[in-house]
Amino acid sequence: MVIGVINDLASLGAAGVMGAMWLWERRTSRLREDQLSEAHARILRDEQRLANLIQVVEHNTAALARITETQNSIRQALADLKEEIRHAK
Repeated sequence: MVIGVINDLASLGAAGVMGAMWLWERRTSRLREDQLSEAHARILRDEQRLANLIQVVEHNTAALARITETQNSIRQALADLKEEIRHAK
C-alpha cells in the first residue's frame, strides 16, 4: 500500500505533488478554521452563561445581606424588649 502511494505521487511529478500538498494544506486549514469557529462560539455561549450566573450570585448576595439586616434588627428589638421587661420588674 505504501509503495502504491509512493508510485502514485511519483507519477504526478513535482508540480502535481506540490498541488496535492497545497490542496491537503487548504483542507486541514479549513478544518482548523471550523474548529476555531466552533470553539469561539462555545466561548461566547459560556461567557453569557457565566454572566447570568454572576448576576444570580449578586442577587443572592444582596438577598442574604437584607436577611442579615432583618435578623440583626429582630435581634436588637428582642434585646431591647428583654431590657424593657427587666426594668419593668
